[in-house]
Amino acid sequence: MPQHKSCEKRIRSSRKANLRNRMRRSNMRTAVRTVLDAKNGETAGKALQKAVSVLDKSVKTNIIHRNTAANKKAMLYKHVKNLAK
Repeated sequence: MPQHKSCEKRIRSSRKANLRNRMRRSNMRTAVRTVLDAKNGETAGKALQKAVSVLDKSVKTNIIHRNTAANKKAMLYKHVKNLAK
């Protein structure tokens, strides 16, 4: 049990942040999975735009590192390019 009021508040705020981060991370993973599960280049292209946007927002809110997002985007672009062939 926390001994100070400030510790109680910190626990509450960290729980909220944890829920928020889990939701954002889940949305990011779902967006990436949607691109990878696409059957043709057209639907993959549309899903790619949304996934890139979600990845960029994840970087902005410190959910993932910018280099991790760059690697994921490069992988997705390569995947969509191979689907278009």
